[in-house]
Order: sequence, then structure tokens, then C-alpha cells
Amino acid sequence: MATAASGGDDDYRSRSQQSPLASQRAKQGNHPTEANRTGRFSGGYFPLGYKEGFSQWWANVPAAVAEHNVLSYIPYLRKPPTHTQTGTSTKSTDGSTVTVSDHDLKRSVSATSQSENDPHGSRQWNSTLVKLSGTNRALNEFSVERVGEEHDQNLVMLHGYGAGLGFFYRNFEGLSRAPGWKIYALDMLGMGRSSRPPFKIHAKDREGKITEAENWFIDALEEWRIARKIDRFTLLGHSLGGYMAVAYALKYPGRLNKLILASPVGIPEDPYAVNADMPEPGDSTLANEFSQDQGQTVNDSNPDIPDSAKTGDNNNFLNARSKASSTSSKASDKSPPPRKPLPKWLTYLWDANISPFSLVRWAGPLGPRFVSGWTSRRFSHLPPEEAQALHAYSYTLFKQRGSGEYALAYILAPGAFARSPLIRRIQGVGRQIITPSGATTSTVESAAARRETGIPVVMMYGENDWMDIAGGYAAEQKLKEAKEKALENATAEERKKEAGDARVLVIKKAGHHVYLDGWEEFNEVMLKELAETRSMEKNRQ
Repeated sequence: MATAASGGDDDYRSRSQQSPLASQRAKQGNHPTEANRTGRFSGGYFPLGYKEGFSQWWANVPAAVAEHNVLSYIPYLRKPPTHTQTGTSTKSTDGSTVTVSDHDLKRSVSATSQSENDPHGSRQWNSTLVKLSGTNRALNEFSVERVGEEHDQNLVMLHGYGAGLGFFYRNFEGLSRAPGWKIYALDMLGMGRSSRPPFKIHAKDREGKITEAENWFIDALEEWRIARKIDRFTLLGHSLGGYMAVAYALKYPGRLNKLILASPVGIPEDPYAVNADMPEPGDSTLANEFSQDQGQTVNDSNPDIPDSAKTGDNNNFLNARSKASSTSSKASDKSPPPRKPLPKWLTYLWDANISPFSLVRWAGPLGPRFVSGWTSRRFSHLPPEEAQALHAYSYTLFKQRGSGEYALAYILAPGAFARSPLIRRIQGVGRQIITPSGATTSTVESAAARRETGIPVVMMYGENDWMDIAGGYAAEQKLKEAKEKALENATAEERKKEAGDARVLVIKKAGHHVYLDGWEEFNEVMLKELAETRSMEKNRQ
């Protein structure tokens, strides 16, 4: 069960971005991976055979089909709705193409179906391409709502770098059990099956480039919100999606009633990433994302995390840690092992803004084999059929025309450290001034302007996460300090409306992809968060 770690978790608080490679632990413990047990992949770093890889390349499965196949594993949804428009796809062997043009976007692009034999009540599932302003700008949307019930709350889910909404396939059914909620999952602009307009940066200064790269994604999200006529919503973002969720909360205040960050990237500060024009930090564990074997990760308990961080009040396990319950235990004097450095060739490609997906596209028939180096480890804990569907889905997304992926080099330095760390600005979440137009300003320019009175921020990490959980604890402290400062001079009305809160939760036996590795516990935590948010919003009205 996920817990808000207690005060005796000093070891956990100080843990940096390091974790023994699960693949190495598997070798040491002589534990074969799921892929090796099933024989789906052969050994080696790129385990997919040449023949099978060529067959997958030649088949050229459309992204819509690959997404459909993944979503077919959603319980009670045997025929998932899947619209057929995809951002931009490579040409298939039969000569057909799947593209998005303004002509296509003028049509209603949508597909709908309902769950079958659903013990939790009938639910309606919808797949839509939502057009935005400008040329070739649209977001791929998948949603679910309960039939016969009015929904007054909305949850929006954002995936990580290069991924797609299909990665949440183990969460849709569980989360849509929440009464009064409509669940949306979006492919970010230039990723997944959303449209892929050319990514261009026009700013000349460093900060301007970072802001422009962030705006590429969060302005599209705001346009989508307006198109959907949603006033306020709960935003869940994983990894890069979590980073963008914070950026959205800061630029568009007043639109969120809760912010949930699942293993967010970009919180901690690194001196190289912050100060250098083209930073090249010497170490990182971003490599763990490509080499960690989830078959071990989800079955191992991290020895670097004390038991106090894995247990809590079973009656109210979502409570923030109480400082009053702090024990006298101190952090271990043992220094953490050195972080695994990124290969120099990877650093060079990163600085040259050559994405890993460019290599997949250039590889041609070897593309599926290269992708298997990641998917065979990332999905090794899943049943073979699901792992294979996710491999095909990943490959179809990775080979799409490059677009939003090129923003990464402007946002993160090599090693996944942010060029503009969130720890420097996350305290502003829920504390912005809202003008009548919805814009943020540093001063009150009219009597109509008002300041936000805080929103709850929940940060979730996996027990074996390579992301820096210490950054999460630092962000939690910053948010709590911002609340204390706001309350010092708050009016009686502002004190009554105060909703700020921050807590860090740990999902057991999960890695960076907490929503998939520990999906049952993740869904349980999320349902409690949704129920709490709906109750809070009713009291607010």
C-alpha cells in the first residue's frame, strides 16, 4: 500500500538519482526475465531477432491499429473505440498513408463504444482527434465516463516523453469506477497519435528557448481545455508530463483543483544543467530507463529504503508525514554508490538534438530490433501478449515523423536534469495572481484580479524509481513554506478558501513507470485522491 513516508525516512529523503540496475541484479540472482522465460526475445541488449524485426518493419502496422490492440486489454472493453487519424505516419507497403490535414480535421473524427458485461456499471468510451488552432495541430484524446450518471469532475492524464496514452491501459478501467468523474487521456502535441507539426524555436536567449519549448505543449493543453469547455480539472502527469503539468499550473492559474505528479522529471537542480550553455553532466541514471529490467523491479524491495518509508497508518495512508512523529533515527553514513554515467556518444547526440527516435527511423528494418532493447526490459513483468502489444505500439509511435520530441534538448540537459529546475518555481503552484483574462501578472492591476489560495499537490514515486525522490521531498517542503507565508497575511476569506497541501507517496515494488509497474496500488491511491478532490470541490461551491 502506498504511504506518505514517516519522519524516520532520512535515508529515503537523501537518496539521489541512483539505483542498482535491475538487469544486473537479475544476473546476480540468476533470475531470468519474462522475455527470456517465454522465448519471445532472444538474449543480448537488442533481443528481438533480425528475422522477426524485419517482419515487423515490413508489416508497418498503423499506429491506430497498435493503439487499438493495447487498449483491447482494458477489462470489459473488448472492442475499444479507435479513430483512424494519426499525426503523420510513414508510407505503408500497400501504398496507403495515414496523415492529418486541415481537410481531415474539419471532419468529426471520433469513435465510441460501451463496455460489455461490466459489473461496475455501463461505461462509455470515446476516441477523438481534437482540432486546435493553426495548421496541423490536433490532440489525440481517449476518454471514459459512466453512463446514466452526471459527471462534475474531470481528470486529465499526460504521458511521458515519446510515449502515448495507451501506456495507461491498466488505469482507465479502475479510475473510471469513481462516481462523478470523466477520465481523459491525451497524447501531447507532437507525440503519440497527436498531430506532428514542425517543432521550431524562435527565441535567441536561453530562458526564452526554455519557455518556448514548454509553451509548445502547455498552450496546446489549454486550447484543448477551452475546446472541451472544462472550467477546472485535476491534472495527472507522468515524467515529462509531470514537468509540463507544473508548467501549466504556473502559466494558467485557476484551472486546476489538484495536481498529481507521477515520478516527475526536472525537479532537482544540477549545476551543469542550470549554468552551462550546452551542459554535459558527468553522471546520471537516465540510462536506467533503458537498461532496468522491470521483471526484477516489480518483484524486488529496494534495500536502500528503510521500512519506515514503506509502512504507515492503514486507516489513513494518504496523510502527509507528521513532523511530530519523527524519530531520532539518522541517515546512514554510507555514501550512495556512484551514478552510472551516460555514454559520451549519447551526450553528443543529445546536445546535437538528435533524438533516440531519429535512430529508430534511420535504422529501417533494424528499427524494431533497436526498440526491443527498451521494450524487452521495460515490459518484462507483463504477460507476453501484453508485452508484445506494447512493443508494437512503442515502435509505431517511435517511427512517426519527429516533432515534439525535439523539445527535450531545450528542457532537459543530458542526464534528465532540467535546464530550468522545477524546485526553483514549484512553490508558485496555486499562488499565482489571476486577472480577468486568466493571465498571470506579478502585481494586482485591477480590483477584479485575485490570487489563488493553493491547490493540493501529490507526488508519487516508485520504490525502485531512478527518478530523484529527494527532489520530491524538497518540493513538498517548498510548497508547505509557501502556504505558511500566504497564511501570514491572509484575510479571513482567504484562510477559509485555503486549499494548499503537498505530500509525497511511495508505490511499492514499482519503478519509474509507477502507473504500470504498481498499477493496482496506483489505482487505489488515485481513487482515494479523486474522492477527496470531489468532496473538496463540493465544499468549495
